Amino acid sequence: MSSYSPVGAAGAAFSTNSSSAVNKPAPRIASAQSTVSAQARIGIEIEESAVAQRFSKAASKYNKLASIQHTIAQQGLNNLPRELSGVALDIGCGTGVHTQTLSTRGLNAVGVDIADGMLEQARNTFPQLVFKNGSAQALPISDCSIDIAYSSMALQWVNDPEKVGRELYRVLKSGGIAELAIMVSGSFHELKLARKIAQLPQANTPMPSALQWKQAFQLSKLSVKRLITRDYTDSHKDIMSLLRSVKGVGAGETGRQQPPLNRQDIKKLSIAYQNTHGVNEVLPLTYRVCHFRLEKQ
Repeated sequence: MSSYSPVGAAGAAFSTNSSSAVNKPAPRIASAQSTVSAQARIGIEIEESAVAQRFSKAASKYNKLASIQHTIAQQGLNNLPRELSGVALDIGCGTGVHTQTLSTRGLNAVGVDIADGMLEQARNTFPQLVFKNGSAQALPISDCSIDIAYSSMALQWVNDPEKVGRELYRVLKSGGIAELAIMVSGSFHELKLARKIAQLPQANTPMPSALQWKQAFQLSKLSVKRLITRDYTDSHKDIMSLLRSVKGVGAGETGRQQPPLNRQDIKKLSIAYQNTHGVNEVLPLTYRVCHFRLEKQ
């Protein structure tokens, strides 16, 4: 595989007391050669700014609150081939935990995220790695430079799945693969039903379906080698714990331009949730996730 030299700041990831990543040549990163126009980038930034702000605010407590997200991410890592080499890209890297895991598996790993708060924490924790601010819809990565693209629980926040597919196709080398875990429609169904019963407005954050993602990748000329849909269920002791977990990992279940719930709303939501889904005073919350394996042929 080719070696790369960094163009930009170094960053961070999950520490396993391994020093092998420190001595690796850093991957080459460049935004100038991106096929996405400057005008398109501006539009994407406007659309994603609210998501970036939410995740930046969640950065300091993300690792503590995101236990279910770590479980999903680990499944994605387990889905990768055993023998790995070359350059890996972690899209939506967050605090860098899984970027480091990729690095310890023999890859030159680069993390990309839209949230400055997440990137700051990643760089402080793992200064030996490279991290860049950027969108999955306009990756700050050179054409045909990535052997393995990885992403977990990040792509559901994009507004155009086909742009993601085109960017993946652009940055992957011929024969390169992508292993993606994407939350899809059907997630948080318990919360949606409870809101409906409590006569509260639904969150304005619709997620694409598994089929929509598959079609987007195929339209981008990526080969879909595997698609597995799996439900992951988290449990909470009360409605406030549940809502804090969602907000704390940057999801913000009330969606864009929705007023916050007041005390009366929360009480109504709690009663509705307990009556419809509560089991032994425990409230479940389901994340529906598609695990994709893609290949650029």
